[in-house]
Amino acid sequence: MEQLKVDFDKVIENLKLSEESINSRKKNFNQFVENGFPNKRVEDWKFSDLNQIISSNIENLRFHTDLELDEIDETIFIDKFAHNKIIFLNGVISKVDFSFEDDTKVLITRDLNQNENSKEVNPLVSLNNALIASYIRVTVKENHSLNKPLIIYNITTKELKSTAINLKTDIVLEKNSSLKLINLFDDVSENNFINTVQNFDIAQDAILKNYKIDHKKNSNIKYSYNNINLEKNSISENFILSTGSKFIKNEINCNLNDEYSSAFINGIINLTNSQHHEIKTNINHLAENTKSYQLIKSVLNDNAKGIYQGKIYVDSKAQKTNGYQLSKALLLSGNTEFDGKPELEIYADDVKCSHGATSGNLDEGAIFYLMSRGLSNQQSKELLINGFLLDAVEKITDIEIKDLIKNMIGIKEWVYRT
Repeated sequence: MEQLKVDFDKVIENLKLSEESINSRKKNFNQFVENGFPNKRVEDWKFSDLNQIISSNIENLRFHTDLELDEIDETIFIDKFAHNKIIFLNGVISKVDFSFEDDTKVLITRDLNQNENSKEVNPLVSLNNALIASYIRVTVKENHSLNKPLIIYNITTKELKSTAINLKTDIVLEKNSSLKLINLFDDVSENNFINTVQNFDIAQDAILKNYKIDHKKNSNIKYSYNNINLEKNSISENFILSTGSKFIKNEINCNLNDEYSSAFINGIINLTNSQHHEIKTNINHLAENTKSYQLIKSVLNDNAKGIYQGKIYVDSKAQKTNGYQLSKALLLSGNTEFDGKPELEIYADDVKCSHGATSGNLDEGAIFYLMSRGLSNQQSKELLINGFLLDAVEKITDIEIKDLIKNMIGIKEWVYRT
């Protein structure tokens, strides 16, 4: 922790912060120091001992970097897909481009003088609040829908080594507004810890479509936390593609605060070698007539480990709740591991809620049938895996983004002729 204290002082020294903001950061810093990185003794981390994972993979972790911003390699940008951009380069905002939008309809704030203290004991959110060196808040004004999607590029370069990077974004959707958002991780660096926090406030009748993509193989360790607040008749559609990093835990806390709000969370974990990925969701139904739907598909090979922890909480006031949760895993090797922990905590009596988790191997009978129709063994397996994953991808309601993600996953359009 000595290095952490030295680096915290450097961050405070380099940023022009108000006294109130400095005091807030100190509180968050002390909260993290008190708890440290989570380990398996913490119930929410029983399947993913982050303290052990970091100590085994990152030597002499630093919490501050003096790297100067490089020129951005624009070949990483998604082409033939018009979009607005926010670019984080090694933890610092290097570019903000909303050239497709009316700047009176989309407001950008980058004030680091925040005074946030973690309401719950989440040491990684506290660490983020204490050490962020760059921050952005995007507000979409009432009755406005962005003309083009927003992509937040989270880029690290090969010069970054053994460093903790903290990224933070707040998104505010005012009444009857909408946003399509892609969070894209593009890592050239290796053996770093990347800690991302995003807060979403979604007002009445507003719609958020939020897609998180970590698809390029790398040895970084990541934690991503989304906190979503939904008001009356608002919608949050979320999709997670988790296939790139050595370790990542995606955590979503979603509060359905008013009636007729809806949350949809679909995701794919697709791993090989010794990758270790987890998706954890907390869906809190706090008002009547709210709805949630969750579907997570995992494909695990070699020595990979996948985890899904999902909890649906229904408050006593949340009558007529409709909550659905399902996790399915394909295990392609005898050395893989899948852990599922679905939970229901219900205090209302007029609800429809279900949950489940299954895991198993590819159907040998189906493989035999497909081979009898002329496909090779490998083609048969690919077809079955594609069909298994496609179920989650098809839940994406934006056709252009759905096709983009299909290409990233490598889902093929099979044509079979008799």
